[in-house]
Amino acid sequence: MNKLAQIITKIIDFFYRPFRTIMSEQLFRYAACGGGNLVLDWILYFLIYNFVIGHEIVNLQFSIFHFQFAQAITPHIATLCIVFPITLLTGFWLQKYVTFTQSNLHGARQLTRYISIVALNLAINYFGLKLCVEVWGWYPTPSKIVITLITVVISYFGQKYYSFRVKK
Repeated sequence: MNKLAQIITKIIDFFYRPFRTIMSEQLFRYAACGGGNLVLDWILYFLIYNFVIGHEIVNLQFSIFHFQFAQAITPHIATLCIVFPITLLTGFWLQKYVTFTQSNLHGARQLTRYISIVALNLAINYFGLKLCVEVWGWYPTPSKIVITLITVVISYFGQKYYSFRVKK
């Protein structure tokens, strides 16, 4: 995995040259890794929403100790629940091994902190999708894109100063 991170870093750094005067290398790497993960998120969201979930309500039924539970989940929220764990893991890996390589925090602590920032973003995504799709009547995919752009800013500062900070 470390070899893959080195290859990705070299590719990103190659494209960094024209941006040297306007942003730091770390910010550029964050933007490239986050942007790649964001595009992966959007593509997975589109594919799963349109071809797996198929715009249908997802009915979950399960039992625990002879108690029956049923829950209907809207297709845009069901899609979010499927895509989220995938992009959580790819995002953490990219940020840890490509962007914030100087952090000297233990990996488990980084992951815990990363998950807390991502959980905040998940809540923003959840309530944002509910608002945009169910209240304002927007289409799910553009709604997801707008909400994600908002969470990118929150994520960068949270990851830089909390999840992957350098201890002094």
